[in-house]
Amino acid sequence: MDAKRQGKTPAKQPPERDRRRWPREAQPHNESASPLGPALQPLSFSTLELAPEDQFATWQAHMAPLVEVKLPDDKSPDDGFPADHTAWNLGGMLIVQQHAPAHSYIRSAAKLRSSSIDHWYIALPRTGRSWTEVDRRVAEGQPGKLEIRSLGYPFRGRTTDSESLFLYLPRDLFSDVAATLDAKNNSSLIGNFASLLVDYVNSIEARLRSLTAEDLPRIVHATRSMIIACLAPPAEHAAAAEQLAGVALMERARRYVQNNLDTPHLTPDSMCRALGVSRSRLYQLFEPSGGVLHYIQSRRLLAAHIALSDPADSRRIVEIAEAFGFSSAANFSRAFSKEFGYSPREGRTTVVLPRSANSVSPAGHEKASSFEGWLRSLGS
Repeated sequence: MDAKRQGKTPAKQPPERDRRRWPREAQPHNESASPLGPALQPLSFSTLELAPEDQFATWQAHMAPLVEVKLPDDKSPDDGFPADHTAWNLGGMLIVQQHAPAHSYIRSAAKLRSSSIDHWYIALPRTGRSWTEVDRRVAEGQPGKLEIRSLGYPFRGRTTDSESLFLYLPRDLFSDVAATLDAKNNSSLIGNFASLLVDYVNSIEARLRSLTAEDLPRIVHATRSMIIACLAPPAEHAAAAEQLAGVALMERARRYVQNNLDTPHLTPDSMCRALGVSRSRLYQLFEPSGGVLHYIQSRRLLAAHIALSDPADSRRIVEIAEAFGFSSAANFSRAFSKEFGYSPREGRTTVVLPRSANSVSPAGHEKASSFEGWLRSLGS
């Protein structure tokens, strides 16, 4: 933290020198290069702007691909149904943030016959309580508990006014452990591994707007591994614990990098001290990402690009470069051009466009631009 405070005020160079240090000619644009900008664009739905009498019917239609929803007996559609639903598509997994008033829900056998959606989903209640029945076995959901349920089996239930986070994962993602998951359908995940999974998902939710396309497959894989670890029999817990420890350490390392991008002394040594690991362990962690130094530079370049393309950021290019740890304007220009395919000056007018995280062909993009489309294309 002391090092970070010391590096907050970069020395400013005379304007004339700044202009001479930067190339006047635009760098050739590399058509094959694509920005490593934020990969996710949320799909938001809300009834809040609708007339109260129209809110519930609209929510029913939105949830129809998954479940049929009904109001409690003491409620009328005219009372209103203020609800919102924000979905994030990570390609192999959907993350949904949802708030809804009290209601009941059913995924009937008839709906299953008319639907090809058979994903698994994990529910993380934040507020409220729910009761869901599968084959006469009821699972109670409440804050602090994780529920796992299959959309390939009929179920029904009810919930109080609640906020929840849902993870939707394709059945094929767990093809090698299908029997284990089927045996745990409509059950609660508890214990240390479930707590680790909650912490991990919370950290991912906090960073959804800054994730890059290269992050997404690793996040899906790590989530899958943690879910399997939660369901593993005791004999396999030692191996699962070791794997989860690696996942948790990598997430800590990434958060440390993200929180210290503007620190001049962000180095492998400082990371080792902060994380309490050896250099060899740190290098092992970042080997799939091209090495720890490569990862740090890529994140700094991405942060610099976002700042450059932000109309509200009036800093000069050299100030932005220095703010993210580049002491030489020439080095920053070369690294930026190599990373994005154009110069920092061009980056001023080049917005970091969201890259699609969907496993959807261009022809199917329009169809997949709805929650139902995302559900149907998940994992394809």
